[in-house]
Amino acid sequence: MSTPLDLKALKARQQAAWASGDYAVIGTTLQLVGERLAEACDLRWDEKVLDVAAGNGNATLAAARRGCQVRSTDYVAELLKRGEERAQAERLKVVFEVADVEALPYADGAYDAVISTFGVMFAPDQAQAARELARVCRPGGRIGLANWTPQGFIGQLFKTLGGHVPPPAGALPPSRWGDEEQLRSLFADSIGALNASRQQFNFRYRSAAHFIEVFRTWYGPVHKAFASLDSEAASALERDLTQLINDNNVAGPSSLVVPSEYLEAVITRR
Repeated sequence: MSTPLDLKALKARQQAAWASGDYAVIGTTLQLVGERLAEACDLRWDEKVLDVAAGNGNATLAAARRGCQVRSTDYVAELLKRGEERAQAERLKVVFEVADVEALPYADGAYDAVISTFGVMFAPDQAQAARELARVCRPGGRIGLANWTPQGFIGQLFKTLGGHVPPPAGALPPSRWGDEEQLRSLFADSIGALNASRQQFNFRYRSAAHFIEVFRTWYGPVHKAFASLDSEAASALERDLTQLINDNNVAGPSSLVVPSEYLEAVITRR
């Protein structure tokens, strides 16, 4: 008989992974996604917006730039500090607060919009995270999400990592959030309407080696994966990642541009 998945232990591992390196180095390059999501959600001046699993604040800043009253949350305090530095530099008023997306400390229906870019998808208890997003969003409000798809480049990158450092038995892949039908299942009766479209984000680096160097140094999950392997196994992972990256490079041999598909979804709360 299989042992039940220990979600608490998995969350602790993930929290340690995201706190390692410095996600902000990669996160700031993804700002365009936050801006697109803010427009897709049609955010309005003075609306109350909650950014969950906000990282270093891409969606947070996009909402604040549109005059919203924004609360930016994550369970990694170090990432929120990076977001706060960015908000201060732009003189944007944002409240930053450590909070777990699976247990949000806010009242039912407290927000006009609840948003997340490449954040909530990594919650260990996916069903509970979806319930919390729906709970704190008012009826008629919007839940805006940007999630990597299973078949896209980052979805394949995580699949490659999992081939070298297997996730705990029973853990659901984060890329489920990048599948429209899975989103419909997760949010179920909370959905009044769901509009989803596939978008592309282009990663731009000098080469596959440069991409791996940056992600190995700064991106928590890749950083932790390499750190857990001996030199031979790490070399094998590097070879597989190099192959994946080069197979997806559309820039030719002199540079690196890798399109990565993600699902942009806006759920109108029933």
